[in-house]
Amino acid sequence: MLRRFGGSLEIALENFGRPDILHDNGIWLPSNHRAAVLADTAEIPRIVSLRGMLEPWALRHKRIKKAIAWSLYQRRDLKSAALLHATADSECNHIGALNLRRPIAVIPNGTDLPDEQELRRQNHDRAPRTALFLSRIHPKKGLPMLVDAWARLRPSDWMLRIAGPDEGGHRAEVEALVTSAGIADVVQFSGELSGREKTAAYASADLFILPTHSENFGMVVAEALAHEVPVVTTSGAPWQTLVDHACGWWVPPTAEGIAEGLHQALSCPPDTLRDMGRRGRILVAAQYGWDGIALRFLATYEAVMASRRS
Repeated sequence: MLRRFGGSLEIALENFGRPDILHDNGIWLPSNHRAAVLADTAEIPRIVSLRGMLEPWALRHKRIKKAIAWSLYQRRDLKSAALLHATADSECNHIGALNLRRPIAVIPNGTDLPDEQELRRQNHDRAPRTALFLSRIHPKKGLPMLVDAWARLRPSDWMLRIAGPDEGGHRAEVEALVTSAGIADVVQFSGELSGREKTAAYASADLFILPTHSENFGMVVAEALAHEVPVVTTSGAPWQTLVDHACGWWVPPTAEGIAEGLHQALSCPPDTLRDMGRRGRILVAAQYGWDGIALRFLATYEAVMASRRS
């Protein structure tokens, strides 16, 4: 039986008894360390999903605090895990380079596929066409590079929509860059979107852009493809498959690389972009549907339990 519990592990153990496996998401937090201690004490095999928190960019962010935590407890906690979970081969390679000597399972995130009614698209033959960024407005996401690239190109009959929650006041920094670049008339900030607003944003977009420095997976890329929107993202995200399946562009994480990808994408006729989006949805349905992802996790749990019994 699979149980998900968002409170303390002590309360979960009291309410549900001793589990066969503990699957923890993330590292660094006191709650993650406490889960490791309790699991080790109770001899419960523990799986840890790293969620990009050991990516090179992430390790450099707040580097001193993380170096202290790594030395005090975090490395030890990971070395005591039964299994580490990565969402892409690139994340697996970064974890492996840390010499933790633990088995690693690579299982991507699952993605919901919107139904056909939600895919009803607006008339994208009208100007201006829309390029959408939808994610956290955070330094990791590379928005200054996107603003630089957009200002270099200044594409006619296109607007750039930036949607997502502000983190640490970064939106104000990006807005200042937009103003100083002289493109405020074609850049729209929409704030955080969810539910129908989020679906409508994808439906009105001709192109999706994630100019990120680092992603362990990049859920918004999968979401955009599921909504039949082609994608431009960087090699900071594990999405070379965009090129392999002709549903997007995978470019260097630089202003120059993003500008080149955008130049190619924004030059495409609407029909070409729509065809790329349809191929993207087929890709997501085949590789990232929840049924297949769930079966892979169940097989992983069984393998961990079997290794403990042997």
